[in-house]
Amino acid sequence: MRGKIKLVLSVVSLIVLTLSYGCQIKKNATTEKETEKTKKAIAVLHPTKGNNTKGIVKFQKTDNGIEIMGEIKNLSPGKHGFHIHEYGDCSAEDGTSAGGHFNPFGKPHGAPSYKERHVGDLGNITADKNGTAKFEMTDTVISFSGKSSIIGRAVIVHAGEDDLKTQPTGNAGARLAYGVVGIDE
Repeated sequence: MRGKIKLVLSVVSLIVLTLSYGCQIKKNATTEKETEKTKKAIAVLHPTKGNNTKGIVKFQKTDNGIEIMGEIKNLSPGKHGFHIHEYGDCSAEDGTSAGGHFNPFGKPHGAPSYKERHVGDLGNITADKNGTAKFEMTDTVISFSGKSSIIGRAVIVHAGEDDLKTQPTGNAGARLAYGVVGIDE
């Protein structure tokens, strides 16, 4: 009897695993196909533990690249590092589960205008005296498909200014807020 139960459980486990694997392949194929057609994306930023920084960042495909528009609140006045990080994992309270800067081509850290930079290096945003950063910029390196795709990755706002040179992070300090980039259509 025990042998039959083990056999049934093994067969059921194998069926579940096969179905899960098949669904995952189909889901990934559909997702890649959808991202090729994507025109807009969005990230809703939530505070890391002990912070109250939050906001929204919108991305839109244009003829000149990806336009990035956002409003982040509850920052200290001044410049704050602003990056796309490699994983869309916001499970760690301090934001470290998002990994490092998104860098699929192994480039050094730099300013958004540098030829050699991480794909995720978006420089700094500047908060006004009330702690709000409103910004608009266009980037020609990030995309919604292919190796430079930001879909499913994390947007991170840092406590300090990105010095645009210190490797590999820009010395921007702790992560204040993070959110996953998702398709907005």
